[in-house]
Amino acid sequence: MSSLSYSSLLFFLLSSIFSSGVYSLGFHHSRHLSSSSSYLTKEEHWFNQTLDHFSPTNHRQFEQRYYEFFDYYRVSDGPIFLRICGESSCNGITNDYTAVLAKKFGAALVSLEHRYYGKSSPFKSLTTANLRFLSSKQALFDLAVFRQYYQGYLNEKYNISKGDSTWFVFGVSYPGALSAWFRLKFPHLTCGSLASSAVVKAIFNYTDFDKQVGESAGTECKAVLQEITKLVDEKLESNRASVKKLFGAETLKNDGDFLYLLADAAVTAFQYGNPDTLCSPLVDAKKNNQDLVEAYARYVKEYYIDTFGVSLSTYDQNYLKETSPDETDARLWWYQVCTEVAYFQVAPQNDSVRSEKIDSKYHLDLCRNVFGEGVYPQVDMTNIYYGGTKIAGTRIVFTNGSQDPWRHASKQTSSENMPSYLIKCHNCGHGTDLRGCPQVPLNIEGNASNCTSPEAVKKVREQIVSNIDLWLSECKNTEETELFLFGQRKAYAA
Repeated sequence: MSSLSYSSLLFFLLSSIFSSGVYSLGFHHSRHLSSSSSYLTKEEHWFNQTLDHFSPTNHRQFEQRYYEFFDYYRVSDGPIFLRICGESSCNGITNDYTAVLAKKFGAALVSLEHRYYGKSSPFKSLTTANLRFLSSKQALFDLAVFRQYYQGYLNEKYNISKGDSTWFVFGVSYPGALSAWFRLKFPHLTCGSLASSAVVKAIFNYTDFDKQVGESAGTECKAVLQEITKLVDEKLESNRASVKKLFGAETLKNDGDFLYLLADAAVTAFQYGNPDTLCSPLVDAKKNNQDLVEAYARYVKEYYIDTFGVSLSTYDQNYLKETSPDETDARLWWYQVCTEVAYFQVAPQNDSVRSEKIDSKYHLDLCRNVFGEGVYPQVDMTNIYYGGTKIAGTRIVFTNGSQDPWRHASKQTSSENMPSYLIKCHNCGHGTDLRGCPQVPLNIEGNASNCTSPEAVKKVREQIVSNIDLWLSECKNTEETELFLFGQRKAYAA
């Protein structure tokens, strides 16, 4: 669901799923996918997409990028797996566990870049007015239109005359939510969906996010992180310039932006399966009576900024206000956050890990400052439209990692035709079922051998395969019955 708020933002720069980027709601940095083996394909294809699916008079179109991979495709009866890209540039079809599933089921893989992101932007200038067509609702219709277009293309390419192929959709994080919502809104266009770490519930004040960070950290590491937060808050009062310089973040003039950077740096370790990278040096520093703020500054600079690849500018509200920035993902995702889903990762009233200064006022002020007056997240309307965790869909598999702070915005209880699985292990975070451990950097074919409990991942994957197999069989049988009845009616009419 990259990724989600800045932490929200971490959601993809995994959205290729793992394409590029850097925010807590799923973003990743392209350096994590630099090798050729990271992608099944990077060959670009294009088609003309409708800009506004809800206007009967606006027929403007824009070019939308997509990818296709046929190496495992069984033309006679293979399904089409639609891999949904999300809130970052989609630079190819990632070689994760989806590739294993495609091999098993003889599927073709296709992936559509999300409108506005990467090379699929309708506008060069990202003014607030020009962003009015950026929403999950428009994105779902993009997928529906693309699905119909691509089915026609396949029919012509392979001379298919027996009707539509069987489709199945996949997504992680925000794309995981799109995967579930696509099955909900267009059940006739897909047999089912895998909604991995799918943030289907819009949340205004997402306090459970910080609570999960504390739980995932464990008692000892959590206490150290809380002490660091207290010390940084105090240093901001006494010597603001000095503490920001220590973290290499002098450019972040707004204290809230700076504190959000520090909060996200910790979040990333748990969200993407690298908890010991954060906790081990901090706990050691505490035991050895070392300066905790300096120890955390080293982690932020050496891991979060240098290794993980975060750009400080994506935390700077002055940069987010720019309508033609070099990096567009942050402004685009914040627009979706500020209009649809919120996911404001505010500090809970008690026992918070992040600074108490990161509150709802900070988020709302950011939305107004970056996009203008009147921009406000319509959380209730989003949940009414999709159902939140009470989504009334069928044939949707939900999966979550036990350490992932985003799982509390997902559907974590099973219901009829919508099983939900929790993968439990020390480093099981965002999208573990498809990505393995750690979730960043990429593990080829979602290798789970580095998970602290590979067996936990294996068991959930077996359930995923079982559900996909059952549902594809059901859909195929239904389609064959419909074709038979159509033939009978045609013969009778003749």
